[in-house]
Amino acid sequence: MKTLIVSSIILAGMALAPMGPAVAQQRAQKPPGEITLINGRTVAVTAFEIATSGDNPRLVAKLAKPLAAGKSIKIKLNKPTGCSFFVLARFEDESENDSDGLNLCGEKQIRLTD
Repeated sequence: MKTLIVSSIILAGMALAPMGPAVAQQRAQKPPGEITLINGRTVAVTAFEIATSGDNPRLVAKLAKPLAAGKSIKIKLNKPTGCSFFVLARFEDESENDSDGLNLCGEKQIRLTD
Protein backbone atom coordinates (compact mmCIF):
# COMPACT_ATOMS: atom_id res chain seq x y z
CA MET A 1 0.00 0.00 0.00
CA LYS A 2 1.25 3.49 -0.79
CA THR A 3 0.64 6.69 1.13
CA LEU A 4 0.45 10.11 -0.43
CA ILE A 5 1.39 12.98 1.87
CA VAL A 6 0.05 16.37 0.87
CA SER A 7 1.09 19.60 2.52
CA SER A 8 4.22 20.98 1.04
CA ILE A 9 3.29 18.27 -1.47
CA ILE A 10 5.68 15.68 -0.14
CA LEU A 11 5.17 12.20 -1.54
CA ALA A 12 6.16 9.13 0.45
CA GLY A 13 5.22 5.53 0.07
CA MET A 14 5.68 1.96 1.03
CA ALA A 15 6.52 -0.68 -1.56
CA LEU A 16 3.71 -2.71 -3.05
CA ALA A 17 3.28 -6.15 -1.57
CA PRO A 18 5.47 -8.71 -3.35
CA MET A 19 3.88 -9.63 -6.66
CA GLY A 20 4.86 -10.04 -10.28
CA PRO A 21 5.99 -6.84 -12.05
CA ALA A 22 3.18 -7.05 -14.61
CA VAL A 23 0.51 -7.26 -11.92
CA ALA A 24 2.10 -4.43 -9.91
CA GLN A 25 2.27 -2.15 -12.97
CA GLN A 26 -1.30 -2.94 -14.00
CA ARG A 27 -2.51 -2.20 -10.46
CA ALA A 28 -0.54 1.05 -10.33
CA GLN A 29 -2.32 2.39 -13.46
CA LYS A 30 -5.80 2.37 -11.94
CA PRO A 31 -7.07 4.96 -9.43
CA PRO A 32 -8.66 3.54 -6.29
CA GLY A 33 -12.42 3.45 -5.69
CA GLU A 34 -11.87 5.16 -2.35
CA ILE A 35 -9.06 6.78 -0.42
CA THR A 36 -8.39 7.24 3.27
CA LEU A 37 -7.85 10.91 4.13
CA ILE A 38 -5.63 11.30 7.21
CA ASN A 39 -5.44 14.70 8.89
CA GLY A 40 -1.95 14.82 10.40
CA ARG A 41 -2.22 18.55 11.09
CA THR A 42 -3.00 20.22 14.41
CA VAL A 43 -6.09 21.96 12.97
CA ALA A 44 -9.25 20.64 11.32
CA VAL A 45 -9.63 20.19 7.57
CA THR A 46 -12.64 22.33 6.63
CA ALA A 47 -12.75 21.46 2.91
CA PHE A 48 -11.15 18.77 0.78
CA GLU A 49 -11.77 18.08 -2.91
CA ILE A 50 -10.34 15.82 -5.60
CA ALA A 51 -11.04 16.63 -9.26
CA THR A 52 -9.78 15.30 -12.55
CA SER A 53 -6.99 17.35 -14.14
CA GLY A 54 -7.11 18.89 -17.57
CA ASP A 55 -9.32 21.18 -19.62
CA ASN A 56 -12.66 19.84 -18.34
CA PRO A 57 -12.14 19.05 -14.65
CA ARG A 58 -14.77 16.95 -12.90
CA LEU A 59 -15.18 16.68 -9.13
CA VAL A 60 -14.68 13.04 -8.07
CA ALA A 61 -14.59 13.42 -4.26
CA LYS A 62 -15.47 15.94 -1.59
CA LEU A 63 -15.27 15.94 2.19
CA ALA A 64 -18.83 16.06 3.57
CA LYS A 65 -17.97 17.66 6.92
CA PRO A 66 -14.84 18.99 8.67
CA LEU A 67 -12.23 16.44 9.70
CA ALA A 68 -10.70 17.04 13.14
CA ALA A 69 -6.94 17.09 13.71
CA GLY A 70 -5.47 13.61 14.03
CA LYS A 71 -8.54 11.88 12.56
CA SER A 72 -9.06 9.96 9.33
CA ILE A 73 -11.99 9.13 7.07
CA LYS A 74 -12.64 7.02 3.98
CA ILE A 75 -13.81 9.00 0.96
CA LYS A 76 -15.32 7.30 -2.10
CA LEU A 77 -14.15 8.48 -5.51
CA ASN A 78 -16.99 8.94 -8.01
CA LYS A 79 -15.93 7.37 -11.32
CA PRO A 80 -12.26 8.43 -11.23
CA THR A 81 -10.58 8.38 -14.63
CA GLY A 82 -6.91 8.59 -15.48
CA CYS A 83 -4.17 8.95 -12.90
CA SER A 84 -3.70 12.72 -12.71
CA PHE A 85 -5.88 14.67 -10.25
CA PHE A 86 -6.21 18.14 -8.72
CA VAL A 87 -6.33 18.05 -4.90
CA LEU A 88 -7.39 20.99 -2.72
CA ALA A 89 -7.39 21.13 1.09
CA ARG A 90 -8.50 24.05 3.28
CA PHE A 91 -7.90 24.20 7.01
CA GLU A 92 -9.41 25.80 10.10
CA ASP A 93 -6.42 28.18 10.39
CA GLU A 94 -7.37 29.56 6.93
CA SER A 95 -4.36 27.96 5.23
CA GLU A 96 -4.82 26.12 1.95
CA ASN A 97 -2.86 23.52 -0.01
CA ASP A 98 -3.44 22.44 -3.57
CA SER A 99 -1.69 20.38 -6.16
CA ASP A 100 -2.45 19.76 -9.81
CA GLY A 101 -1.27 16.67 -11.63
CA LEU A 102 -1.07 14.49 -8.52
CA ASN A 103 -0.82 10.83 -9.51
CA LEU A 104 -3.32 8.86 -7.43
CA CYS A 105 -3.00 5.58 -9.33
CA GLY A 106 -2.20 2.86 -6.83
CA GLU A 107 -2.62 5.24 -3.88
CA LYS A 108 -5.03 4.38 -1.08
CA GLN A 109 -4.18 7.09 1.46
CA ILE A 110 -3.64 10.84 1.44
CA ARG A 111 -1.99 12.25 4.55
CA LEU A 112 -2.20 16.00 5.21
CA THR A 113 0.71 17.32 7.27
CA ASP A 114 2.14 20.61 8.52
